[in-house]
Amino acid sequence: MAADRRPAAATASLSLTVLTALAPVSWGTTYAVTTEFLPPGRPLLTALIRALPTGLLLLALVRVLPRGAWWWRSAVLGTLNIGAFFPLLFLSAYRLPGGMAAVVGSAGPLFVVGLSALLLGQRPTARALVTGAMAALGVSLVVVRAAGALDAVGVLAALGATASMSTGTVLAKRWGRPAGVGPLALTGWQLTSGGLLIAPLALLAEGPPPALDARAVGGYLYLALGNTALAYWLWFRGIGRLGAAQVTFLGPLSPLTAAVIGWAALGQALSPVQLLGMVLAFGATVAGQLTPRPSPVERTVPDDASPAGSAVPGARPAGRAAPGTPAAGPAVPGGAPAVVRPPRAP
Repeated sequence: MAADRRPAAATASLSLTVLTALAPVSWGTTYAVTTEFLPPGRPLLTALIRALPTGLLLLALVRVLPRGAWWWRSAVLGTLNIGAFFPLLFLSAYRLPGGMAAVVGSAGPLFVVGLSALLLGQRPTARALVTGAMAALGVSLVVVRAAGALDAVGVLAALGATASMSTGTVLAKRWGRPAGVGPLALTGWQLTSGGLLIAPLALLAEGPPPALDARAVGGYLYLALGNTALAYWLWFRGIGRLGAAQVTFLGPLSPLTAAVIGWAALGQALSPVQLLGMVLAFGATVAGQLTPRPSPVERTVPDDASPAGSAVPGARPAGRAAPGTPAAGPAVPGGAPAVVRPPRAP
């Protein structure tokens, strides 16, 4: 019976990974949409329009507000994933030449590996470190250009954006979701709180928004609905069901998508070195999704893995659990019970 469930579980996991991957693929279209459709020199306005209207729309749809500790948790996540990340991302894109912001951003998996060790107690493996370094190298080969000197403010902004999003990813995994609250509501909370943080900054730094033509309105609608509402819902849904590092290893798909769009739609040629970088980065993305299969010994749960006398519907009698069946673990703060999985093979 357990063996029959494994192919179905593998298929479900693959489907979830593919859907989550659509988020960074969508984000890879941001640069082309910004340069081809939106008014120039408005990074904070673009960040605001991506966040606040979408967040308010989602709140109107779900009609669920945070409760208790989730008021400050959603504010923290909204600041990290939206309020700080969006402006820093656009600032670095405007100030760094030749996609250097994407190079810094490709270090995200390494940030998450380190933060997962600190906040989630997950010991980094050699494979995770090597795969993260390979992703960063691959993206670097794709996007680096030898044009101009690096801008210190741009580099710091790119590092800040990467650190902010990585911290938000790990904290979202640590806190989970409140009982009965879906990823759509969690996305709305974060977009709204992050947008409210950006709004006064955009007004003070850039002034009132300019007159928008139909092309700009279409670009903003795409960024707000497809590139933000749908993409972040898929991203936060993936964080809740996959590992934090596993989700972050999908990040290199964003600059790779930008490179492909630049080649296919904007006439930007790809050199052999860039093609090699794409292969390395994509290979690292795939490797980041692979989980070593536990040995038969690791799949065995000790007799005392769960409290005596606990009644779980459908549970086996006290003793060894069926091979491949994880044990119920401690509850994630504010979320559903966690799952204690067998330790990964070295």
